[in-house]
Amino acid sequence: MSDFHFIAIGGVGQSALAKILLCLGYNVSGSDIQESKYTKLVSSLGAKVYIGHSEGNINGCPKVVVSSAIKEDNPEIIKARELGLEIMHRSDCLKFISEQFGEFIGLAGTHGKTTTSGLLSFVLEMMDVKPSYAIGGIIPKLNINASAHKDSKYFIAELDESDGTIQKYSPTRLVINNLEADHLDYYKNGLDDIILTFEKLIDKMKSDSKIFINIDDLGCNKFLAQTKFKNFVTYAINENADYQARNIIFDELNSSFDVYKKEEFLGKVSLIIPGKHNVYNALAIVCVLDDLGFKFSEYAQHLTEFSGMGRRFQLVADINNIKIIDDYAHHPNEIKSTLSAIKDIKRRKIAIFQPHRYTRLKGLWNEFLESFDVVDELYVVETFNAGDKFDEDYNSKNFVQEIVNKGINAKYISGTIPEAGLKIATYLKSGDIVLTLGAGDITKIGEIISGLFAA
Repeated sequence: MSDFHFIAIGGVGQSALAKILLCLGYNVSGSDIQESKYTKLVSSLGAKVYIGHSEGNINGCPKVVVSSAIKEDNPEIIKARELGLEIMHRSDCLKFISEQFGEFIGLAGTHGKTTTSGLLSFVLEMMDVKPSYAIGGIIPKLNINASAHKDSKYFIAELDESDGTIQKYSPTRLVINNLEADHLDYYKNGLDDIILTFEKLIDKMKSDSKIFINIDDLGCNKFLAQTKFKNFVTYAINENADYQARNIIFDELNSSFDVYKKEEFLGKVSLIIPGKHNVYNALAIVCVLDDLGFKFSEYAQHLTEFSGMGRRFQLVADINNIKIIDDYAHHPNEIKSTLSAIKDIKRRKIAIFQPHRYTRLKGLWNEFLESFDVVDELYVVETFNAGDKFDEDYNSKNFVQEIVNKGINAKYISGTIPEAGLKIATYLKSGDIVLTLGAGDITKIGEIISGLFAA
């Protein structure tokens, strides 16, 4: 009999939680509509995995773990309710896990959560500190998104604000990299509602907890002006802060900077991931590690070794002197940050953009129109609906028509992702740098294009 049963256990987030519970000694079962590397992983660790959803998959009296994507008509939810079983949202399961450890470090903010949580987990792994963690993406050098040790002192988690469940947690240390309007299907009043959610999160935190916050960010400063919480550690590039990055150098796809704690020079950080946003990400992690009592010399080399996260400026192909980079960016400011990393590269810059949700495209229409000034050519594929209904006004075709009027060299590419990949490949030239941008199945295009050139 299992202690926990996961519906859609093959999801990256669900499988991460299941893996941690298995490592902590709990009995786990789960189901998914198809077999995947994640279902195989948790199965290899001892989980009982069912392919397909059926009421017969519920055995005993487990806590049933679901994500927001699971509908009420799922036969396993119906059975769980009939049996009076506890149904936990995945955020409640993450909260339960976090309470098993002495130090809970949460990484939050509109952008950069996956990279910062992955970077901190990676560095502590390389230092052999044996952290436990749940990340919303794969750490390529480790090829995992979660790990747990019964004797771990530290638990690290990416805290997602998209549906408001972030306010359930009580981290002992919290990083807020930025706060901006997003998830407008949930946050009807944009940034004001997001700040309100973060205030509720902080109300759950103990008085001796700490918040590490980027004071270069306008949303973070608006939050600071409203909150009653006082135990902040600040970091910045442009402002005077407790920790500051100075003498920043960008060199094609690499970067470096000096870290100062007040006026004390801690050392130089070198990164093999580009962009100003990654300077902020790395600086945030330096703040946390220094505050935890680690010496700069203990972790600096591991910051240099970090190659990024899966789908976060991930080099997926370098063929025929065409570099293809895949990035999860699906918000205007994420796109600007990602594209700023290639601004000074002496190559023809190509962006392939897949809008994610019609509601996001509509709510941030003007911001998206201002996001692609850096590129030489922009190709926009069909919008990934993610459950949204088609919008006759705010869609990919109309977006291209309007952005062309702003002077951007853009083309609308209709059809499925494989069809779009075939079309776009005909436009590419040796020496191009190509970025695929979006949170949907746009990630497949890099492989499609590189396969065509390899043939």
